[in-house]
Order: sequence, then C-alpha cells, then structure tokens
Amino acid sequence: MAKISKVFALVLVVAVLFGFAANVTSAQGTYIKTFDLKLPLADGPFKGVDPKGTTITWWHQHTGAREKAVAAAAEKFNAENPFGITLNVVSKGSYDDIFNAVTAGLQTGELPEIVVAYGNQAAVYQNNQALVDMEPLFKDATLGIQDFEADMFTNFFASDLNPAHNNQRLGFSTYRSVEVLYYNVDALTAMGYKAAPKTWAEFGEMVCKFVKDGMGTDGYQIRTDASFIAAGAFAAGGNIYDREKGVFTYDSPEAKVLPTEIQKLLNQGCIKKTVDPKARSDQAAFANGAALFYTGSSSGIPFVWDAIKKSPKPFVMDVAPIPGTGGEPVVNVYGASNSLVAKGKTPEQILASWLFLRWFSEAEQQAAWAKGTNYFPVRRSAANALGEVFAAEGTGRPYKSAFDLLVNTKEEPSVDVYQTVRSETSKAFNNILDGANVDEEMTKLNELANKLLEESRTKK
Repeated sequence: MAKISKVFALVLVVAVLFGFAANVTSAQGTYIKTFDLKLPLADGPFKGVDPKGTTITWWHQHTGAREKAVAAAAEKFNAENPFGITLNVVSKGSYDDIFNAVTAGLQTGELPEIVVAYGNQAAVYQNNQALVDMEPLFKDATLGIQDFEADMFTNFFASDLNPAHNNQRLGFSTYRSVEVLYYNVDALTAMGYKAAPKTWAEFGEMVCKFVKDGMGTDGYQIRTDASFIAAGAFAAGGNIYDREKGVFTYDSPEAKVLPTEIQKLLNQGCIKKTVDPKARSDQAAFANGAALFYTGSSSGIPFVWDAIKKSPKPFVMDVAPIPGTGGEPVVNVYGASNSLVAKGKTPEQILASWLFLRWFSEAEQQAAWAKGTNYFPVRRSAANALGEVFAAEGTGRPYKSAFDLLVNTKEEPSVDVYQTVRSETSKAFNNILDGANVDEEMTKLNELANKLLEESRTKK
C-alpha cells in the first residue's frame, strides 16, 4: 500500500469533509467501469492513495431476500475487485435502529464506512461534520460518474443534495421506489372501468360504487403516512417544501387536495380508516378483496402479490399514480441513499467505500439488485436486463407500470427536521380524518413545520 504522511492524510480528510473545493474538475467523456480504473492515481485529491488491503463496512437495513441480495453483491465485489478491498455488510436493524447507532457512534467512534440514510438523517450526521460531500467525487474527471446525465435517473439524486448543508451531496442513491395506487384489475373491469382513476373524482366514483354494489366492505383503507400526503401534493401539481425559499408549504392549495378529498369520501362511507397500520390491515383488506385500492411503495409489490395468491379469491393487480390533476402524473419517488462516513476514516477507507458505491451503481449490478429486491435501478440502461422482472407472474405487470412512471418525479425534503415533521404530518391527517377543518389543520401543521425548521437553523 502506498504510504502517505499523517499530515497529508489529515489534510485529505479535511478536504473530503469540505468538498475538495480547489481540486474539482467536471467529469466528462466516456464512463470508465470501476474495475477498469488504474490505481493509485497520479494526481487529484486521492493522488497516491492505494486502497489495497482496506476493509470497509456497510450498515444497511435489509432483511430476508433483500439481505441475501446485499450479501450476493458484497460477495461479487470482494471476489472480483482488483483493488484488494474487502467489504463487510451488516444488517443493523430498522432505519431508526441505524440512526440511533450512528448518533451514538458519533460519540464513541464506532462507525461504519458506509451507512444507509435518508436525507434528513444525513443532515443530522453532517451537523457533526461526519460525512463526505460526494459532489466533488461525482464530478471528478477520473473517479466521477461521467455518464450521470446520460444514463442515470437524475431526479433520484435530488434529495442527496442537502439544502441544510449548502447542497453538499451527502448520499448516493443506489435504488428507489415510488408511491403508487394499487388496484384490483378484475374488480374494476367487472364494474365497467377500463383504467385506474386519474383524478380524485374518478377515485371517489369507483370506491363508492364498489361499496354500494356490495363488491367489498372497505373501498379503501386510508394510509396516513406523510409520504402519502407528499404524493398527493405532487400529484396535484404542488409540493410540501419550497427548496428555493427553504420553507414548508403544507398550507398550499395543492397540499390540501388529498386531505380534503379523503375526508369527504370517509364521511360518505365509501372508504375507511386503516384498522391497524402496524399490522398492515390496509394491505390485507386489498389482498383479500375487501378493498378496491391500496396505496404504498412499489417496493411492496412482491409482498402484496404473495398475499393475493394466498387469499380465497386471487385476482390480477396493477398499479397507477396517486390521483391528481388528470394530466401528466408527477409521482413521489423515495428511498434511503448510502452515505460515506468521513469522521475517523482514512483516505484509503473513503476511496475504497466510494469505489464500492460507484461499482454498485453500474448497470449490471443494478439489474441484479432489481431482480433480487424489486426496487428500481438508478440507471436507465439496467432496464435492458429486466425482461424477466417485467414478465414475472403477478408482479411483472405492476413493476413495469411503476417503472414507466419514472418520467416525472419529485422527492420529499432532506432537511434535518423532516423526521419530526413526518410524525406531525401524520397526526394532522388523523385529526382531519376525525373531523378537523382541513384548512385550519394544514395551516397549523405548516406553521409548526417551519418553526421546527427555523429552530434547527438557529442551533447551527
């Protein structure tokens, strides 16, 4: 391994923390596959840094089949990378478990080199200057993602640019899912409909007919998660956060559309509150035919289909965008990214970690990951290898429908208070379902969200 002085190593880590500002060049030209890179480099911020023999650890949240997909990726990387890097993968529990472990590790020093994190969580970590700003790495002439604009779903990476930290790139998107409306194709067809609802008026007509005609008891069990509220605002042509002004906009007309329509349909008896959110009663009601619709992440397609297959009367399902204006749909794409830890790490560890994420984002790995997890790849070219995914019984049709929605996407805000705001959003929506005035409740939510945001800024 090439030796570098302790002074140079310290300077390099500081440079990583604050963005290599003086050394960035735009990545242009043809993408060089990660395993074809020649290291150590002769110039640039990682000049002379040799990752040979470096061991790195990735903390992730995956379990079951997805944990197996993580293990397979790590095994392939370890066996084939020419740099002598060893990647260890650790399923560290839920997102909250990982967040708690990292915040504790900021004090104890027990931190991985790579950690899964939502944008708001990454913002908290960077309040302690714990992460690498990867924007310079993305744009580096040699190590960068030269075909970022040409091949990647660039909107997937929007939330990785953190507004709370001068738009530093604190995450690397390696997979995404989208908020969708699941629907019972057979039931809609029997009712005389040829397509899923594009507007809330159509949605209301369908659920009311479904219940009043005795086809099912629930119509739809209401999802109260904050991502559903965000998806409704996006679908109505608005947002819940103004990135340019740096403020929440829950009091906008567009953000009020979904709560207003859902409250109305609840009062009409065409839809119901979710009986037990923790037990996913809304998903169960859809799978057993009691509900016509279900809303949730596209990553849940395999689980929903499995439940449908086990139900007394299996049916064909598909997915569509959340109802909105009826025009070109704008969908809520979400998912955690992976952050590079800088705190306490050597240049060799940081470079090794970047090389893994760069390799993992390539089309071959992305296609394998999509096949094993049902997440969306971050590269368009990976779709060329997804024929069997698109054709799979029960899941292929909805996966392809969701994949086709990735033309117009938005992501939820990555400010550090958003986790708290999410909880307050769910509370506000539940109040609306209990009869609270929509305008008043959304105004109070917006005021609270912006108050929390301002308090967070004054603490820095």
